[in-house]
Amino acid sequence: MRILTRASTRYLRRHPGQLLLAVVGVALGVAVTLSIDLAIESSRAAFRASTETVAGRTTHTVLGGAVGLPDTVFASVRRAVGATRAAPLVEIYVSADRLPGRPLRVLGIDPLSEAPFRGFTASADDGTSAPLLGRALALSGDAAREAGVGVGDPLEVRAPGGSFSMEVVRTFQAEGELAREATRDVIVVDIAAAQALAGTVGLSRIDLILPEGPQGESMLEDLRAVLPRDAVVETTGARAQTLSEMTRAFDLNLTALSLLALLFGMFLIYNTMTFSVVQRRDLIGALRALGVTRREVWRLMLTESLAVGMVGSALGVGLGTLLGRGLVRLVTRTINDLYVVVAADGLSVPPALLLKASLLGVLATLLAALPPVREASSATPRIAVLRSELEGRARRFVGRSAGAGIACLALGGALLLPRWASLLPSFAGLFGVVMGFALVAPWGATLLVEGLKRPLAWAAGPIGRLAAGGVTGSLSRTAPAIAALVVAVSVTVGLGVMIASFRDTVARWLDQTLQADVYISPPSPLASRAQGALDPRFVEAVRGLDGLDALSTYRGLEFESGYGPTRLVALDLAVPGERAFRFQAGAASDAFAAFRRGGAVLISEPFAYRHRLSRGDTVRLPTPVGERAFPVAGVFYEYGSELGTVMMARSTFDRFWEDERVTSLGLYGAAGIPVDDLVAGVRALAGADGAVVRSNRTLREASLEVFDRTFAVTAVLRLLALAVAFIGVLGALLALELERAREHAVLRAQGVTPGGLWGLVTLETALVGMVAGILALPAGLTLARIMIDVINKRSFGWTLQTYVPASVLAQAVGLALVGALLAGVIPSWRMARTSPAAALRNE
Repeated sequence: MRILTRASTRYLRRHPGQLLLAVVGVALGVAVTLSIDLAIESSRAAFRASTETVAGRTTHTVLGGAVGLPDTVFASVRRAVGATRAAPLVEIYVSADRLPGRPLRVLGIDPLSEAPFRGFTASADDGTSAPLLGRALALSGDAAREAGVGVGDPLEVRAPGGSFSMEVVRTFQAEGELAREATRDVIVVDIAAAQALAGTVGLSRIDLILPEGPQGESMLEDLRAVLPRDAVVETTGARAQTLSEMTRAFDLNLTALSLLALLFGMFLIYNTMTFSVVQRRDLIGALRALGVTRREVWRLMLTESLAVGMVGSALGVGLGTLLGRGLVRLVTRTINDLYVVVAADGLSVPPALLLKASLLGVLATLLAALPPVREASSATPRIAVLRSELEGRARRFVGRSAGAGIACLALGGALLLPRWASLLPSFAGLFGVVMGFALVAPWGATLLVEGLKRPLAWAAGPIGRLAAGGVTGSLSRTAPAIAALVVAVSVTVGLGVMIASFRDTVARWLDQTLQADVYISPPSPLASRAQGALDPRFVEAVRGLDGLDALSTYRGLEFESGYGPTRLVALDLAVPGERAFRFQAGAASDAFAAFRRGGAVLISEPFAYRHRLSRGDTVRLPTPVGERAFPVAGVFYEYGSELGTVMMARSTFDRFWEDERVTSLGLYGAAGIPVDDLVAGVRALAGADGAVVRSNRTLREASLEVFDRTFAVTAVLRLLALAVAFIGVLGALLALELERAREHAVLRAQGVTPGGLWGLVTLETALVGMVAGILALPAGLTLARIMIDVINKRSFGWTLQTYVPASVLAQAVGLALVGALLAGVIPSWRMARTSPAAALRNE
């Protein structure tokens, strides 16, 4: 065994670059996978910490219906559960110029009820307790330092109710690192001040501390008897569970994309280990002839693979932790835009995730190394030194591989067919299709190269014939390289087409949806949704504005229902606004007739898909007079929310809810009135900080900016996965050309010039890149359709129109060619400067 160990050590010392490529492949694959896991876990941990810290010792929470809880409910709740067991709360989000780009969470509390619930709201970090009266606020010490304010200083706050100058009367510091991070962007004010900031009345919720057992159950029964009929009581853990359910599809999509990087790394490991076996076939044959057993060769090669996996995984864990710090902000920003506000600048690093990533790296390395290790240990001493036998087996393997690939494609397609299948089978089907294309790619490449032999011979003469023969005559090396390149480029094409299709669909939807000339909403730091309400006096002033032809009002409400988190929109729609809707089925005129006069609702496609509803079904919603069923008049396309929307006419809403507030307005200018003049007139009515006034074009640009932020994580993953694959392909082709040094030396000895040899190597690698790029196009377009029509639909419920930019296809083929050409630079440069006699010395 000692001679084997020495032989292995000497080989690895002589080929450090090859060893480095294998380690880098494992490290990058592990790093991408780990970084996504850490970013997802950090955002979840931040939300859990925020929920638990703000909840304090709360056990249950009372939530109102669509219009919240009236102030008068609190007195009834206190009588039902006890004076010290209930605390009212108003919660909104605001922004401050001194803390730009950060939604600040305002907690409006009742100081007389608050003491048993949250310790950080009761007193300052120095133990003092300045009262929260009027426009006084308390904020975390970290936020105060970042904003450059101290006790007694003013803080300008921009809220749905307008702009307010608040006074910092104390700072607080929650105990524990996670709690401190969770309260970093929290502002505490008196409940009346919070209502002024929100521009509304009522409560967001009432927190409760109830005992366990029969006493607590009895209190819950008494409580439900005094609550409004549309109010609900839920446990404190339900909110964190709600986020987990809402973001499950988003998290799973990111995880699946990160695993693709590990798949590319496996191709790189396979290439490296195969080349290691091929390079040492003479040595392995000699050792076998001297009595070394197959088991000993097997053990040696697996030990090498294990070492590569362990070192690569260790480096990947370190790199993934660094990468995760950048990705956590992108993931958190996407969650903020799409779901709920989460403050997660720090990185949570659970040891279990590090162990999982390390094991994945080691197992992936061993799995990828098994075929070449088996090849090294199974060959007889004579066969081990015959390259012809190796290539003969490779050619036979290409045929069997194509058969296995077709089977993978069929299996993957079968998993994708069921309409209501869950995401896990869908991703399994996607990976099956990816592997199917990888296995079929070498066979397709041989057919393409055979078809190109005559054109190459005509265009480049003997060099062209040699280049084509070199590709098909070295399938033991070119086959895995082509497969890796096809997978890498096809995934790039698929992601590129999917993102482009999504953006094009959203842009078209915005062009149709934004029919009004001017849109008005309250100030809000939340990019994807308006909160609060406009001042009624301002709304009436706008109605009388000169140059106004028509006006639509919009009241957006979010609450808990039997469907989970539900978004209800009460719409008083101007006639021109009907053009903003595109329905899945049925005539728009019929849908709007039922919508306006019959008390029916319109539901968005994501809501319909998530709850398996269609036109003619009913939606059951809680109202102050009990649960009511509303018929569905139509299902419209919408891309603003994954959760979906229920829309009802304002007249229908007013029959069940006493809420005259308006969240936003859409204005239609009279003929000949410039939009800029209409915007200026509205802004003059609103004042400097009263409302956000945007033209159609400005709102469209802002919406697309949010979309681009949402897909920033996907774009980064696309680049990272491509980097892993590019390194793998570069290493595979580089190893192929360096291995053929003797063949090139023979050509030099027969009179081929250094320039001719350079042309041969360049043409050979370019041919590999071009063939792989061509094969990757249909594979990539297939993956794009799967991601658009299956994965996206089952994840979010959206119907997207496929859009294939020519630039994405050109970039894909160009990338394959560039990668292949770069792989030929070093071998051609080395052979041009190497004496043929030196290269042939061992012959």
